[in-house]
Amino acid sequence: MENSNKKIIYIGLACLFFITIGFFALLINYSFTPIDNKDEYVVVDIPAEASFSDITKILAGAGLIKNRLFFDSLAIIKKARSNIKSGEYEINKQITPWAMINKLERGPAQIYRVMILEDSNIREIAERLDSLKLINKKEFLSLTKDKEFLESMNIKASSAEGYLFPDTYVLTRSMGARQILEAMINNFWRKVTPEMIKKANDLGLSVNQWVTLASIVGKEKGIDKNKYKVSAVFHSRLKKNMCLQSSYSAVYDLEDFKGKVLSSHLKRKSPYNTFIIKGLPPGPIANPGFSSLHATLYPVSVN
Repeated sequence: MENSNKKIIYIGLACLFFITIGFFALLINYSFTPIDNKDEYVVVDIPAEASFSDITKILAGAGLIKNRLFFDSLAIIKKARSNIKSGEYEINKQITPWAMINKLERGPAQIYRVMILEDSNIREIAERLDSLKLINKKEFLSLTKDKEFLESMNIKASSAEGYLFPDTYVLTRSMGARQILEAMINNFWRKVTPEMIKKANDLGLSVNQWVTLASIVGKEKGIDKNKYKVSAVFHSRLKKNMCLQSSYSAVYDLEDFKGKVLSSHLKRKSPYNTFIIKGLPPGPIANPGFSSLHATLYPVSVN
Protein backbone atom coordinates (compact mmCIF):
# COMPACT_ATOMS: atom_id res chain seq x y z
CA MET A 1 0.00 0.00 0.00
CA GLU A 2 2.82 2.34 0.96
CA ASN A 3 4.69 1.59 -2.28
CA SER A 4 1.50 2.22 -4.23
CA ASN A 5 1.06 5.64 -2.60
CA LYS A 6 4.66 6.53 -3.34
CA LYS A 7 4.15 5.51 -6.94
CA ILE A 8 1.12 7.77 -7.21
CA ILE A 9 3.08 10.65 -5.65
CA TYR A 10 5.98 10.15 -8.08
CA ILE A 11 3.61 10.00 -11.03
CA GLY A 12 1.88 13.17 -9.80
CA LEU A 13 5.21 14.96 -9.35
CA ALA A 14 6.34 13.81 -12.78
CA CYS A 15 3.10 15.08 -14.34
CA LEU A 16 3.46 18.39 -12.52
CA PHE A 17 7.06 18.64 -13.73
CA PHE A 18 6.14 18.02 -17.35
CA ILE A 19 3.14 20.35 -17.13
CA THR A 20 5.41 23.08 -15.71
CA ILE A 21 8.02 22.48 -18.40
CA GLY A 22 5.31 22.54 -21.06
CA PHE A 23 3.83 25.75 -19.66
CA PHE A 24 7.20 27.52 -19.63
CA ALA A 25 7.95 26.28 -23.16
CA LEU A 26 4.66 27.77 -24.35
CA LEU A 27 5.34 30.95 -22.35
CA ILE A 28 8.76 31.39 -23.98
CA ASN A 29 7.22 30.85 -27.41
CA TYR A 30 4.49 33.40 -26.59
CA SER A 31 7.01 35.92 -25.25
CA PHE A 32 9.11 36.06 -28.41
CA THR A 33 6.43 35.60 -31.08
CA PRO A 34 5.00 38.74 -32.77
CA ILE A 35 1.56 39.63 -31.46
CA ASP A 36 0.18 39.96 -34.99
CA ASN A 37 1.39 39.54 -38.55
CA LYS A 38 -0.03 42.93 -39.60
CA ASP A 39 2.43 45.80 -39.89
CA GLU A 40 -0.05 48.10 -38.18
CA TYR A 41 0.40 50.73 -35.49
CA VAL A 42 -2.10 51.38 -32.71
CA VAL A 43 -2.08 54.20 -30.18
CA VAL A 44 -2.95 53.35 -26.57
CA ASP A 45 -3.26 55.75 -23.66
CA ILE A 46 -2.30 54.44 -20.21
CA PRO A 47 -3.91 56.67 -17.54
CA ALA A 48 -1.77 57.80 -14.60
CA GLU A 49 -3.80 55.95 -11.96
CA ALA A 50 -4.49 52.80 -13.99
CA SER A 51 -4.05 49.45 -12.20
CA PHE A 52 -2.32 46.53 -13.91
CA SER A 53 -5.76 45.02 -14.55
CA ASP A 54 -6.88 48.28 -16.21
CA ILE A 55 -3.75 48.34 -18.34
CA THR A 56 -4.25 44.80 -19.60
CA LYS A 57 -7.86 45.63 -20.53
CA ILE A 58 -6.66 48.65 -22.53
CA LEU A 59 -4.00 46.60 -24.29
CA ALA A 60 -6.40 43.73 -24.99
CA GLY A 61 -8.95 46.18 -26.39
CA ALA A 62 -6.29 47.43 -28.82
CA GLY A 63 -5.56 43.86 -29.95
CA LEU A 64 -2.18 43.71 -28.19
CA ILE A 65 -2.91 40.86 -25.76
CA LYS A 66 -3.98 37.56 -27.29
CA ASN A 67 -3.47 35.41 -24.17
CA ARG A 68 -4.16 37.01 -20.81
CA LEU A 69 -2.68 34.13 -18.75
CA PHE A 70 0.64 34.20 -20.57
CA PHE A 71 0.82 38.00 -20.54
CA ASP A 72 0.15 38.14 -16.78
CA SER A 73 2.71 35.41 -16.17
CA LEU A 74 5.32 37.20 -18.26
CA ALA A 75 4.68 40.47 -16.42
CA ILE A 76 5.13 38.69 -13.08
CA ILE A 77 8.39 37.06 -14.16
CA LYS A 78 9.72 40.40 -15.42
CA LYS A 79 8.45 42.17 -12.26
CA ALA A 80 6.72 44.67 -14.52
CA ARG A 81 3.24 44.81 -12.97
CA SER A 82 4.04 47.93 -10.94
CA ASN A 83 6.62 49.42 -13.30
CA ILE A 84 4.49 50.27 -16.33
CA LYS A 85 4.55 54.01 -16.97
CA SER A 86 1.52 56.07 -17.92
CA GLY A 87 1.28 58.00 -21.16
CA GLU A 88 0.40 57.65 -24.83
CA TYR A 89 2.14 54.81 -26.67
CA GLU A 90 2.36 54.04 -30.35
CA ILE A 91 2.83 50.28 -30.71
CA ASN A 92 3.36 48.18 -33.81
CA LYS A 93 1.32 44.97 -33.68
CA GLN A 94 4.32 43.02 -34.95
CA ILE A 95 6.09 43.64 -31.64
CA THR A 96 6.65 40.66 -29.31
CA PRO A 97 5.02 40.62 -25.84
CA TRP A 98 8.51 40.67 -24.27
CA ALA A 99 9.50 43.80 -26.24
CA MET A 100 6.14 45.41 -25.55
CA ILE A 101 6.52 45.06 -21.78
CA ASN A 102 10.03 46.54 -22.07
CA LYS A 103 8.55 49.46 -23.98
CA LEU A 104 5.84 50.00 -21.36
CA GLU A 105 8.46 49.96 -18.61
CA ARG A 106 10.65 52.51 -20.40
CA GLY A 107 7.78 54.92 -20.89
CA PRO A 108 6.16 56.49 -23.94
CA ALA A 109 8.22 57.78 -26.84
CA GLN A 110 7.92 61.45 -27.64
CA ILE A 111 4.96 62.05 -29.89
CA TYR A 112 4.86 64.89 -32.38
CA ARG A 113 1.54 66.33 -33.48
CA VAL A 114 2.43 67.78 -36.86
CA MET A 115 0.01 69.95 -38.81
CA ILE A 116 0.46 69.72 -42.56
CA LEU A 117 -0.96 72.94 -43.97
CA GLU A 118 -3.20 73.03 -47.03
CA ASP A 119 -1.40 73.80 -50.28
CA SER A 120 2.06 72.90 -48.93
CA ASN A 121 4.19 71.20 -51.55
CA ILE A 122 6.27 68.10 -50.98
CA ARG A 123 9.52 70.00 -50.51
CA GLU A 124 7.95 72.19 -47.81
CA ILE A 125 6.52 69.14 -46.03
CA ALA A 126 9.89 67.37 -46.20
CA GLU A 127 11.65 70.40 -44.71
CA ARG A 128 9.11 70.58 -41.88
CA LEU A 129 9.46 66.89 -41.00
CA ASP A 130 13.23 66.98 -41.38
CA SER A 131 13.48 69.94 -38.99
CA LEU A 132 11.78 67.77 -36.35
CA LYS A 133 14.17 64.89 -37.16
CA LEU A 134 11.21 62.68 -38.08
CA ILE A 135 12.58 61.76 -41.50
CA ASN A 136 15.66 61.79 -43.66
CA LYS A 137 14.76 64.48 -46.20
CA LYS A 138 16.62 62.84 -49.10
CA GLU A 139 15.01 59.46 -48.45
CA PHE A 140 11.56 61.06 -48.10
CA LEU A 141 11.79 62.97 -51.40
CA SER A 142 13.20 59.94 -53.20
CA LEU A 143 10.34 57.76 -52.00
CA THR A 144 7.73 60.27 -53.24
CA LYS A 145 8.94 59.50 -56.77
CA ASP A 146 9.57 55.79 -56.37
CA LYS A 147 7.51 53.98 -59.02
CA GLU A 148 6.89 50.82 -56.99
CA PHE A 149 5.89 52.79 -53.91
CA LEU A 150 3.49 54.97 -55.92
CA GLU A 151 1.89 51.90 -57.49
CA SER A 152 1.48 50.30 -54.07
CA MET A 153 -0.39 53.43 -52.92
CA ASN A 154 -2.63 53.47 -56.03
CA ILE A 155 -1.11 56.71 -57.33
CA LYS A 156 -1.13 56.80 -61.12
CA ALA A 157 1.39 59.60 -61.43
CA SER A 158 5.14 60.20 -61.33
CA SER A 159 5.06 61.78 -57.88
CA ALA A 160 3.10 61.70 -54.63
CA GLU A 161 2.66 65.47 -54.88
CA GLY A 162 -1.02 66.27 -54.36
CA TYR A 163 -1.74 63.08 -52.42
CA LEU A 164 -0.27 64.03 -49.02
CA PHE A 165 -3.52 65.08 -47.41
CA PRO A 166 -3.30 68.23 -45.25
CA ASP A 167 -4.18 67.29 -41.67
CA THR A 168 -2.73 66.98 -38.18
CA TYR A 169 -0.75 63.77 -37.80
CA VAL A 170 0.51 61.99 -34.67
CA LEU A 171 4.08 60.99 -35.53
CA THR A 172 7.11 59.52 -33.81
CA ARG A 173 10.74 59.22 -34.84
CA SER A 174 10.38 55.45 -35.02
CA MET A 175 8.02 55.67 -37.99
CA GLY A 176 10.35 56.77 -40.78
CA ALA A 177 9.65 58.23 -44.22
CA ARG A 178 7.67 55.33 -45.69
CA GLN A 179 5.22 54.98 -42.83
CA ILE A 180 4.64 58.74 -42.60
CA LEU A 181 3.99 58.94 -46.34
CA GLU A 182 1.64 55.96 -46.12
CA ALA A 183 -0.32 57.67 -43.33
CA MET A 184 -0.78 60.85 -45.39
CA ILE A 185 -1.65 59.08 -48.64
CA ASN A 186 -4.06 56.65 -46.94
CA ASN A 187 -5.74 59.70 -45.39
CA PHE A 188 -6.16 61.14 -48.90
CA TRP A 189 -7.89 57.98 -50.12
CA ARG A 190 -10.15 57.96 -47.04
CA LYS A 191 -11.27 61.53 -47.71
CA VAL A 192 -11.75 61.09 -51.45
CA THR A 193 -15.01 59.25 -52.11
CA PRO A 194 -15.95 57.13 -55.15
CA GLU A 195 -18.64 59.74 -55.89
CA MET A 196 -15.97 62.46 -56.10
CA ILE A 197 -13.87 60.36 -58.46
CA LYS A 198 -16.93 59.70 -60.64
CA LYS A 199 -17.71 63.42 -60.72
CA ALA A 200 -14.14 64.15 -61.83
CA ASN A 201 -14.44 61.55 -64.59
CA ASP A 202 -17.77 63.09 -65.67
CA LEU A 203 -15.91 66.40 -66.05
CA GLY A 204 -13.40 64.64 -68.28
CA LEU A 205 -10.68 64.57 -65.64
CA SER A 206 -8.61 61.65 -64.41
CA VAL A 207 -7.88 61.54 -60.68
CA ASN A 208 -4.44 63.04 -61.25
CA GLN A 209 -5.80 65.80 -63.49
CA TRP A 210 -8.45 66.62 -60.89
CA VAL A 211 -5.86 66.79 -58.09
CA THR A 212 -3.60 68.89 -60.34
CA LEU A 213 -6.34 71.44 -61.00
CA ALA A 214 -7.36 71.41 -57.32
CA SER A 215 -3.75 72.18 -56.32
CA ILE A 216 -3.79 75.26 -58.56
CA VAL A 217 -7.20 76.35 -57.23
CA GLY A 218 -5.92 75.98 -53.67
CA LYS A 219 -2.76 78.00 -54.28
CA GLU A 220 -4.81 80.99 -55.39
CA LYS A 221 -5.52 81.54 -51.66
CA GLY A 222 -8.66 83.35 -50.56
CA ILE A 223 -11.51 82.03 -48.43
CA ASP A 224 -13.11 78.69 -49.23
CA LYS A 225 -16.27 80.08 -50.82
CA ASN A 226 -14.18 81.98 -53.40
CA LYS A 227 -12.53 78.76 -54.53
CA TYR A 228 -15.70 77.81 -56.43
CA LYS A 229 -15.36 80.99 -58.51
CA VAL A 230 -11.64 80.41 -59.06
CA SER A 231 -12.49 76.86 -60.10
CA ALA A 232 -15.04 78.18 -62.60
CA VAL A 233 -12.46 80.49 -64.18
CA PHE A 234 -9.94 77.71 -64.66
CA HIS A 235 -12.56 75.29 -66.01
CA SER A 236 -13.61 77.96 -68.50
CA ARG A 237 -10.02 78.49 -69.64
CA LEU A 238 -9.53 74.75 -70.07
CA LYS A 239 -12.66 74.50 -72.22
CA LYS A 240 -11.46 77.39 -74.39
CA ASN A 241 -7.96 75.88 -74.67
CA MET A 242 -6.48 78.95 -73.02
CA CYS A 243 -3.44 79.22 -70.79
CA LEU A 244 -4.41 78.87 -67.14
CA GLN A 245 -1.97 81.65 -66.18
CA SER A 246 -1.21 80.59 -62.61
CA SER A 247 1.94 82.23 -61.27
CA TYR A 248 2.17 79.56 -58.55
CA SER A 249 2.39 76.88 -61.20
CA ALA A 250 4.98 78.84 -63.20
CA VAL A 251 7.56 78.69 -60.39
CA TYR A 252 6.71 75.25 -58.98
CA ASP A 253 9.69 73.41 -60.48
CA LEU A 254 12.19 76.03 -59.25
CA GLU A 255 13.55 74.18 -56.22
CA ASP A 256 15.33 77.25 -54.89
CA PHE A 257 12.39 79.62 -55.42
CA LYS A 258 11.63 81.83 -52.46
CA GLY A 259 9.84 85.13 -52.48
CA LYS A 260 8.29 87.13 -55.28
CA VAL A 261 7.23 85.89 -58.72
CA LEU A 262 9.03 87.97 -61.35
CA SER A 263 8.07 88.64 -64.96
CA SER A 264 11.11 86.60 -65.99
CA HIS A 265 9.61 83.59 -64.21
CA LEU A 266 6.49 83.87 -66.35
CA LYS A 267 8.54 83.76 -69.56
CA ARG A 268 10.74 80.76 -68.74
CA LYS A 269 10.30 77.53 -70.62
CA SER A 270 8.86 74.93 -68.30
CA PRO A 271 6.09 72.31 -68.54
CA TYR A 272 4.71 73.91 -65.37
CA ASN A 273 4.66 77.46 -66.72
CA THR A 274 0.94 77.90 -67.40
CA PHE A 275 1.60 81.32 -68.93
CA ILE A 276 3.19 79.49 -71.86
CA ILE A 277 1.62 76.04 -71.98
CA LYS A 278 -2.06 75.42 -72.59
CA GLY A 279 -4.02 73.10 -70.37
CA LEU A 280 -2.82 71.50 -67.17
CA PRO A 281 0.80 71.11 -66.06
CA PRO A 282 2.22 67.55 -65.76
CA GLY A 283 1.03 67.10 -62.16
CA PRO A 284 -0.07 68.78 -58.93
CA ILE A 285 1.91 71.77 -57.65
CA ALA A 286 0.90 71.31 -53.99
CA ASN A 287 -1.25 69.18 -51.72
CA PRO A 288 -4.80 70.56 -51.80
CA GLY A 289 -7.25 70.31 -48.92
CA PHE A 290 -10.78 68.98 -49.13
CA SER A 291 -12.31 72.39 -49.91
CA SER A 292 -10.10 72.80 -52.98
CA LEU A 293 -10.80 69.25 -54.15
CA HIS A 294 -14.54 69.84 -53.75
CA ALA A 295 -14.53 73.29 -55.38
CA THR A 296 -12.71 71.88 -58.41
CA LEU A 297 -15.57 69.41 -58.92
CA TYR A 298 -18.35 71.95 -58.47
CA PRO A 299 -17.42 75.27 -60.10
CA VAL A 300 -20.12 77.95 -59.85
CA SER A 301 -21.80 79.20 -62.99
CA VAL A 302 -20.13 82.47 -63.93
CA ASN A 303 -19.70 84.72 -66.95
